[in-house]
Amino acid sequence: MKTHPERGAKIMGRIPQMKNTVPGMRFHHERWSGGGYPLGLKGEEIPLQARIVAVADTFDAMTTDRPYQRALPIADAVARINDMRGIHLDPQVVEAFNRAYEAGEFESSLQSLSAPVPEDEVSAPAPS
Repeated sequence: MKTHPERGAKIMGRIPQMKNTVPGMRFHHERWSGGGYPLGLKGEEIPLQARIVAVADTFDAMTTDRPYQRALPIADAVARINDMRGIHLDPQVVEAFNRAYEAGEFESSLQSLSAPVPEDEVSAPAPS
């Protein structure tokens, strides 16, 4: 489990169009207060992209059903993310997350994620 950030970064780093996303992948399990992985970075040592991905990944993990746990209601997940502010997660990124939540920006995004993908989009070739 702890090797997936490094493995993902190594795989995606080989794709020229993905090179800019590698820091977000590689360091999204670092903790704001330290003690995360893969390098044990803390605070602003962690690339901003990774701090943003950490909040999004945490929210996704809490709000989707997993084999080991049921999805939390959105409000409960938001409360838990706020409990992690300054410990696991960057306080400023959590504040931006809160502003988006309070502005209602999650509702339309979550609805579109749960909508079925039209058949023509599933089989369409990727753009070059």
